Amino acid sequence: MHTVKEASLITGLTEHAVRFYTDKGLVPSVQRNQNNIRMFDEESINWLHGIKCLKQSGMPIEVIKRYIDLCLEGDSTIPQRYALMMEHKEDALAKLEEAKLHVAHLEQKTALYQAIMEHRTLDTTNPGNWEKIKHMHSDVFYSPSVQKA
Repeated sequence: MHTVKEASLITGLTEHAVRFYTDKGLVPSVQRNQNNIRMFDEESINWLHGIKCLKQSGMPIEVIKRYIDLCLEGDSTIPQRYALMMEHKEDALAKLEEAKLHVAHLEQKTALYQAIMEHRTLDTTNPGNWEKIKHMHSDVFYSPSVQKA
C-alpha cells in the first residue's frame, strides 16, 4: 500500500492532484487506513495513471468521471467509451481550429505592430488614438447608429 506522497512519486502527479482526484471520486479503489489516511494499492495507482493520461488529452474532470464510471460497469460499455473518446476528439479538433484562427489574428496584429514600429502606418492599436483615426476604420469601430449621432 502507498501513501499520497508515494502515489505522487510513482505517478508523477502532485500530491495535491492525487488528493483532488480521490476527492472527486476518480480513484474507486482508494482505501483509508484506521487514521482515515488515503492508501493506494496497485489498482489505485493504475487509476491515477489512467487519469493522468486522460488529463494530458485535455479531458475535463466531469468527462473523466463518466469514463471511469463506464469502465467500472465493464466491457459492455466499450462502445460508450469509444463514443466518449470520439466526442472528446471532436471537441479537441474544434479547439484546434479556434486556436488556428487566434494565431492567424495574432500574425496580422504582429505584422501591424511591425509596421507601426517601422513608421509605415499610424498606431491603430491604441483605443486612446481611435478618435483621431475613426475615419479610417469607421466600419469596424463604430456602428451605423453611432456614426449618425
